[in-house]
Amino acid sequence: MSSNVLTTPRQAVEAARPLVLTAFRIVIGLLFACHGAASLFGVLGGAKGGGTVPVGQWPGWWAALIQLVGGVLVLLGAGTRTAALLCSGSMAYAYFTVHQEHALLPLQNGGEASVLFCWAFLAIAVLGSGPYALDRLLSRESAAATADPAEAAAQPTSAG
Repeated sequence: MSSNVLTTPRQAVEAARPLVLTAFRIVIGLLFACHGAASLFGVLGGAKGGGTVPVGQWPGWWAALIQLVGGVLVLLGAGTRTAALLCSGSMAYAYFTVHQEHALLPLQNGGEASVLFCWAFLAIAVLGSGPYALDRLLSRESAAATADPAEAAAQPTSAG
């Protein structure tokens, strides 16, 4: 029997973990970036059903900028942990300053999206970008560029 065959559901789940984490990061980043683009450029329905947030307006324009830039960085997997932590914090701020004053629970105060994004980005900040991210690609390239060629040649390969 080949060692590549997954024999238990637990092994299948563990094998899927890196791909699921990558897909989760990409989807969350894309959705967040869309919120920012809607508020900044009036696309995808615009801010609050139409229009844009005035440039420099506190906190809406700055939040939209974090959403767009942070969402794109998380989507690409570039500076993932830092961007995700900033995005998480911005959503916690949004929840406590905009939604919480209306009611205690997110379902009552309209803050479900803020809470979900906050916790999703916190999970990404803790778990990392997954195997398919610019962070990983750039770290491999920089490691290869700084490695001693003689040392790299002496390392065994994993082919076969």
